[in-house]
Amino acid sequence: MMNKTPVILSICLSVFLSSTALSPIAIAKEAATPSAAVQMVPASFADLAENLLPAVVNISTTQKSVVPNDFPEMPQFPEGSPFEDFFEDFMERRGGGRSMTPSSSLGSGFIIDAQNGYIITNNHVVRDAEDVRITLSNDVTIEAQIIGTDEKTDLAVLQVDTKDLKLSHVSFGDSDAMRVGDWTLAIGNPYGLGGSVTTGIISARARDIQSGPYDNYLQTDASINRGNSGGPLFNMNGEVIGINTAIFSPTGGSVGIGFAIPSKMAQSVINQIIKFGRTRRGWIGVRVQTVTDEIADSLGLKNSKGALIADVNESGPAKAAGLEAGDIILEFNGQHIEDMKALPRIVAENEVDSEVKIKFWRDNKVQESKIKIGELEKAEEEGLVASTVKSGGNGVDVEAVGMTLKPLDQATRDEYKIGRDVEGVIVLKVDPTLEAAQKGLVPGDVIVEINQKPVSDPSEVIETIDKAIANKRKSVLLLINSNGTARFVALKLSKH
Repeated sequence: MMNKTPVILSICLSVFLSSTALSPIAIAKEAATPSAAVQMVPASFADLAENLLPAVVNISTTQKSVVPNDFPEMPQFPEGSPFEDFFEDFMERRGGGRSMTPSSSLGSGFIIDAQNGYIITNNHVVRDAEDVRITLSNDVTIEAQIIGTDEKTDLAVLQVDTKDLKLSHVSFGDSDAMRVGDWTLAIGNPYGLGGSVTTGIISARARDIQSGPYDNYLQTDASINRGNSGGPLFNMNGEVIGINTAIFSPTGGSVGIGFAIPSKMAQSVINQIIKFGRTRRGWIGVRVQTVTDEIADSLGLKNSKGALIADVNESGPAKAAGLEAGDIILEFNGQHIEDMKALPRIVAENEVDSEVKIKFWRDNKVQESKIKIGELEKAEEEGLVASTVKSGGNGVDVEAVGMTLKPLDQATRDEYKIGRDVEGVIVLKVDPTLEAAQKGLVPGDVIVEINQKPVSDPSEVIETIDKAIANKRKSVLLLINSNGTARFVALKLSKH
């Protein structure tokens, strides 16, 4: 069967050209007056690349892995037995679980301090490495030392001895100033070929690819392949605005979707590693969740920005600052909190032991407090981060939310294994067709608060719901304790 695609394409082009009704002169005139955006396109990247290439390095590492031992231990023989020599020789030839097989990996990096020899790359490039070698742009290869790494952001800081070396370095730029559509230039070591330059634009900002707790990647269509990991992403001023880290690819090669760690986030981690040999992230001791439209409405907020505190660690800085579950953090140290994911990242970037101002929403108004930043790594060591929650008839039908509730008593505590420190009303039944079931509430959940008011009887729940309906509220906010874990749930009120 004849392929009709070229014919169709030709027709489409003919229709388009005829519909424009532009003469060759008009087209030429159109091209002679380019827009400001077109005028900004560089004629060449050669000068920029020439200046930057000497600061970009290739990184090769060697790891050692133990050959699996699939054989039993050598049996015991009398001293001098001929079988002893036989089995020793046999085990040595087969590895015996003791021989080491080297493996290698390739990546990229860049020099940020020529005097002290500091080099930045990805953590996954040097993870488990026994030896790290740096190859400069002039093909000189030298040994490097790992100063420190951070798995959460996939960053590593290396150092080389600068004696008898003349190094070039690059500086960081402002990743926050980058806009979608801005030009970028990437330099790296794809497939071990050596220094290679590619160009593209910023395709998107603040990408979350589920690789860690602080995902905030710049996305670029500059060609990035295996071996580019750890290499720099530059702006047109020759400043590093990102560290190339990951790609999305069904084939393993570049399909124009690459991700880079923003320089603003990377700088904080790098400075900590250089100063302390490890990270020292800020921590305030809260567990947060997304502020949905329903939650914002139930609390009287005009928009759904901020981070809702679901729980406060009893030993954390937030508790000392007077923050409570149900508060919505709107601003932290002068930075607006656009969504829940922004708060951990912003807190982590603040200096440990510093005191900052915080703005939050409570009782239908913005309130302020000061909070002293704690250290996340120390809190993790002390087990404060793993969990911030204290574990601790027929019922009444509440039709507006589709649940059957009952006061907590010893029988229901025993049946559902609810701790004595948990107070509220227990959910006995949930209508599978209504809002509560859709929001994940199940029998055994305990309603601790409704609209930020503690409850101990279903009548209090009904009273609050009736009041919300009278005030033309579309939803109510519940604080739920489910198997020892606290969370906020906003329920839309069904029409009566």
